Amino acid sequence: MTARTTRRWFPILALVAVATMVNYLDRTVLGIAAPYLTNELALDAAAMGVVFSAFSWSYALLQIPGGIFLDRYGTRVTYSLALTLWSGFTAFMGVISSLPMLLFTRVGVGVFEAPCFPANSRILATWFPQQERARANSIYSVGQYAGIAFLSVPLFWITQQFGWRGLFFIAGGFGIALGMLFWLNYREPSEDRQVGAGEIAHIEAGGGGEYKGARVAFSWNDIALLLRHRQIVGASIGQFGGNSTQVFFVTWFPTYLVNVRGMSFINAGMMTMLPYIGASIGVLVAGQVSDRILKKAGSANVARKLPIVGGMLLASTIVIANFVPTGSDALVIAIMSVAFFGQGMTNLGWTVISDVAPKELIGLTAGIFNFSANLAGIVTPLVIGYTYQSTGSFFGPLVYIGVVALIGAFSYSVILGDIHRLTGNRHGS
Repeated sequence: MTARTTRRWFPILALVAVATMVNYLDRTVLGIAAPYLTNELALDAAAMGVVFSAFSWSYALLQIPGGIFLDRYGTRVTYSLALTLWSGFTAFMGVISSLPMLLFTRVGVGVFEAPCFPANSRILATWFPQQERARANSIYSVGQYAGIAFLSVPLFWITQQFGWRGLFFIAGGFGIALGMLFWLNYREPSEDRQVGAGEIAHIEAGGGGEYKGARVAFSWNDIALLLRHRQIVGASIGQFGGNSTQVFFVTWFPTYLVNVRGMSFINAGMMTMLPYIGASIGVLVAGQVSDRILKKAGSANVARKLPIVGGMLLASTIVIANFVPTGSDALVIAIMSVAFFGQGMTNLGWTVISDVAPKELIGLTAGIFNFSANLAGIVTPLVIGYTYQSTGSFFGPLVYIGVVALIGAFSYSVILGDIHRLTGNRHGS
């Protein structure tokens, strides 16, 4: 196999990592602002459950249309446009004054964030051969956790100093600037003047590279054909299980620490860092372990499934927090950190999709996968919000999260089947 001739992949990966970090910051800042915002707008826990869920209504529903748009117009146009517009809606959240306006802005963020992860998957399949793909996935994916891990205290401080409205203005403005930067800097390998024929040969020899056929016109039959493959169904169900844990941390975790565990707002901000650091490490560990297993054993099934299933099992340990008495903050954070570390490992599911998706339908395949995964973003906030309001306890919600994580482990280990590149035609395997 030919070797890479440049390190052009590194700035591309760095750009995607920062964009992914902003993607998650812009959906997470509402959780940070929630204790202040709920008081000012007089919103109860059930209403906030609806608000947290609203993002995922549009985000999940636009996954497949976003994937179709991505396959039609390409990564550069799709990513730059999406990043600029979702950041604009984030900034607009700083001027809302009612529940309907808050719901409108959250839906807007969800609509335009929808193509982001399918685009990430397309970049992964385009720029990286299979034996480098899990590590590359872990490097850019760590942004979704590291942003909160290392910026949570500054974000909590910004909220206290400039108010929750200022938090949205700052986060949104940064994302708009990044959207312009993405447009100026991203190119496909064949369009990048710094990438030579040797590097493109290296990528293609490992099963990566660009799809060079005609653009595929969308057909509903494509969705039906993709859903006949157990690989896509198994990964999609599995990722729903893993994503439920992440949704808890993105939405309700600060409220859990402040209202249930009795932490101060700033202390909750510092404690929030630790599980996100754990998740960041989990992402990196899974990527490194997976590619090493693949190189040594040559089995994508073992290399991908082992870290993901192990991560799901660790995520299910979140239920142990229910049995920790009030005041044992360090123990609760340790349990949450282990659970979120495990959830970070499940992000390797995106590598599985990059491994199996037909090249001509990467956007659509990733859209189906992320649609299923983000149904958790609709269901989980509602389950937590209504259960917490009706019982005054997080016991039931944490049990729910643990159970669906176990279902995810079963799906990845049993339903997924053999990991190999699928074809988009009616007769492909």
